[in-house]
Amino acid sequence: MSLTELRSDLLAFRHYLQAERGMAANTVAAYTRDLERFARWYSQSTQMDYTAPTLAELGRFVSFLQEESLAPPSVARHLAALRMFYRFLRLEERASAAAVDLLASPRLWERIPQVLSPEQVEQLLSAPTPQDRFYYRDRALLETLYATGCRASEVVALRESDLFLDASFCRCRGKGNKERVVPLGRPAVAALREYLHWRASQPRLAQNPFLFVTRSGRRLSRIDLWAIVKKYSQRVGLPRKVSPHTLRHSFATHLLSGGADLRAVQEMLGHASIRTTQHYTRVDRQRMRELHRRYHPRGGSVDPSASPPDAEQKQTGL
Repeated sequence: MSLTELRSDLLAFRHYLQAERGMAANTVAAYTRDLERFARWYSQSTQMDYTAPTLAELGRFVSFLQEESLAPPSVARHLAALRMFYRFLRLEERASAAAVDLLASPRLWERIPQVLSPEQVEQLLSAPTPQDRFYYRDRALLETLYATGCRASEVVALRESDLFLDASFCRCRGKGNKERVVPLGRPAVAALREYLHWRASQPRLAQNPFLFVTRSGRRLSRIDLWAIVKKYSQRVGLPRKVSPHTLRHSFATHLLSGGADLRAVQEMLGHASIRTTQHYTRVDRQRMRELHRRYHPRGGSVDPSASPPDAEQKQTGL
């Protein structure tokens, strides 16, 4: 299939979203931007039929997105747009159901998250030092990100009134302004208490009802939060792509690998669908392989570089 045919299908898909689905102009524009990147990648691919992609080819597209320095949520959004496009092609009998199923494959989606090990998280949380100007704020901020698994937008929207430190939990507002209660561990509670004590001594900062504020006293933005995480991750030599969302991925993965109930993790993350949470059950496979190799009587025969078959491979999953 040629690039011309792909662009013709993309144009038809755009008309479908506008005329038949009645989607908002901004939503259509977002789909168009994401799929334009797919078309740009496809133009550089050889001997590929876009109406019948293979898992390996879609995997190369994910790698291309990562090479473009896109954050994991952006990569996931591109795949969601592509899946919608292939559903349209299926309706038009231009592609089979297999293409849609591949875009829900756990083996494709497990390429996306950047997850830190518990040791790397500890390095990051310990990165702020008393010599840093906003040591108390930054330490409390990093502890809160990892303790709650909240999205960046949820953390910067926290107010002091959302903290219930004596009961070790906080209240956050997620997508659709839905409220949920998230536990706070002892280190996070201690860091938040110290931050609040320090903040109360700074009149310009204490006036703002939002919990995390800048040196000028305004509410911390998502960009500010991103810069703070980058600053400390670079200080301790963590991977370049570490972001606030990395701590959310790590929070979920560490809970599940430690045996936490999937429904409880779904509730803490604020996922509307448990299918989204199930994605994290596929990330920590290296640890399972290592445990098998170490403790199973015949575990030494396992190739640690091999990929285990997906128990859920037949499910659409996501």
